[in-house]
Order: sequence, then structure tokens, then C-alpha cells
Amino acid sequence: MARLVVVQQQTQPSFSILTSSLSDFNGSRLHSQIQYKRKILQPKGGLQVTASTEKKILIMGGTRFIGVFLSRLLVKEGHQVTLFTRGKAPITQQLPGESDQDYADFSSKILHLKGDRKDFNFVKSSLSAEGFDVVYDINGREADEVEPILDALPKLEQYIYCSSAGVYLKSDLLPHFETDAVDPKSRHKGKLNTENLLESKDVNWTSIRPVYIYGPLNYNPVEEWFFHRLKAGRPIPIPNSGVQITQLGHVKDLATAFIKVLGNEKASKQVFNISGEKYVTFDGLARACAKAGGFPEPELVHFNPKEFDFGKKKAFPFRDQHFFASVEKAKHVLGWKPEFDLVEGLTDSYNLDFGKGTFRKEADFSTDDMILGKSLVLQS
Repeated sequence: MARLVVVQQQTQPSFSILTSSLSDFNGSRLHSQIQYKRKILQPKGGLQVTASTEKKILIMGGTRFIGVFLSRLLVKEGHQVTLFTRGKAPITQQLPGESDQDYADFSSKILHLKGDRKDFNFVKSSLSAEGFDVVYDINGREADEVEPILDALPKLEQYIYCSSAGVYLKSDLLPHFETDAVDPKSRHKGKLNTENLLESKDVNWTSIRPVYIYGPLNYNPVEEWFFHRLKAGRPIPIPNSGVQITQLGHVKDLATAFIKVLGNEKASKQVFNISGEKYVTFDGLARACAKAGGFPEPELVHFNPKEFDFGKKKAFPFRDQHFFASVEKAKHVLGWKPEFDLVEGLTDSYNLDFGKGTFRKEADFSTDDMILGKSLVLQS
């Protein structure tokens, strides 16, 4: 695997060729073990989109979740891709179903720039020495982390930012549109401040606002939370009525959206919501996870969160409210369309990850036991 290895004590980046036994997923849809009727026979997730010319692309992050799929697509499109990370995680990792040839091809082309993005002097010196045409900022949280990148790359063609639909102000009028009011006090205010910074600069930028993201390698306990309980044969506690409406988008569909905005004049200085086309209730999501994993219909137990003191633990992985956004702008302006429906996407996630015995967090049923204990008392 080729890596651009930069040690922070050095004044100039140095190159070295390293061998790795790991690789990234190639971005193509793998066949799931649970079969559903399909309108097409070709694997999903393999969208072919090419920028007008080969680009020298920097991804801030790229080894955890979104970047794993995005970097693979970019390399397949012929771009030179460098991942900027602290080097604490493997630069590549091989996922089930990837051929040795695809692994070898990717690992021979991906580059790595090692450093801490909060070391602003290092960011400026290393990036200005290399020069990049496009930056994909996948892990940026604060505006002050972005300004040094812009300063280092005065000839930057495009800055593509991963924001969040969490920036929207809570509203009774849904779905959220890109023009809706935003909340400067939200926990995602750093991302909102970054969007404002990009808008104030003389830079070609695009911001993507996902809702809830799911799929293989998800480090947030979204579908994994349900899979743990389904595998253990436990009831699934759901706050209040369970008819709260939310929205999930598959990580591979998100990756193709990021590809769609690359070099796209229609994406210049624009914000796009990205997620699944349909919305789902909390109860419906629990049932969809069961169907995806081949589990029986789950027992759902509804509870009032105000009756419990869970401390710092979360009893449910979603915000207890209606929360969903329109993706019509991305569909019409970019020509993007999600490839996965919810059950297919959850099946893909289960078969490639949890169903193989891999997950990010161990099961913790302590809050469940509090809820179920009180439920049993009430029933008796």
C-alpha cells in the first residue's frame, strides 16, 4: 500500500511504500443472504460517476465509516486520494466479499498523511507543501479546524463538508428543507458555524446534511442497538407511543451523494439533505431490523422516559421526537437517488457486520432492565 507518511517534526512530507494485509470495501453492493424481489439484477451501490478530470483529493478522516466507502469510490473513479488521520487506526480494512484483486488495487493507490488536524501549523505546512484540488471534510466538527485548511490551499477547487441535519431548529412543520431555520444552540452548532465560515470565504463549497446514517461499520449504536436485543431474544423498549417518525440513510447511498457533488457546478455553494426516501416510526424500525436479521416479530414495550432516572446512559438511540428531512433537492439538482430501501439496507448492514459477529459496542441492557422491571410491576 502506498502511503504519504508525514511525521510532525519534519518540515517536508516524506513518501514511503508500505505493505498492508487490510483493504477497504470497494463500494459495490454485496448480495445479502436474505433475498427480496428486485427490479434490477445488477448489484447496488456501484454508481459510476466521474469528474471531468482526475483530481488530487484529500479526505479529512476516512478510516472509520463514511470515508471507508467514499475513498473506495474515489479511487475507483481514478482520483488520487490521500487520507489525513492521526494514524491510530488502520488506513485500510478488508470487508467481507471483497476480492483480493480489488484489495490489491486499492491498497496500491491510497495515500496517507499522518497528523492531528488540531495542530494548525502542521496542517498549513503539510497541506500547502502537497497541494490538493478537492477536500472532503468528513470528521470536521468546529469552524476553527477548517480555516487552516483553506489558508493552506488558496487554489482549492472545492471544499465538500459533511454537516448534519441536526443543525435544524426543532419545528412542528416537517420534513426539514435546506432553507429551514437552523438552531445556533444545537449540539451540532460547530458544523453550523463551519457552514457559515465556508459561505463567508471565497471558496467553492458544498455541504451535505445527513439525518441518521446506518450501514456496515457504523460506530453509532443505531441498528446495532436493535440487533443486540433481537439476538438476545429480549423485548425492545421504545419511548412513549412509538409512532414518532424518523429517517435513516444508508452509508453507501451517502457516499454516492458525495461523489455526485464532486466537480458539479450545480452543487456550488449549496446544502443538500441526504437520507432515505421514506420515513419510519420507532415501532416500524424495530420491526424492520427484525426482518432484516431474520428474527421473529419483536415484543415492543413502550415507556415514559420521565418516569426513570437513567443517569448519563441513553435508554434509546434516537431523539424522542419527529425528525426527518426532504431529499428532493438532491434528487432533482444532483440526479441522486438512494439505492437502498430500509429493509434492504438493514439486511446489508446485518449480513456484512453484526450478523458476522462484529459490532462496535457490547450490549448493555441495564436501562432495559429498569424499564422492564417497572413494566412487570405495573402488569402484576
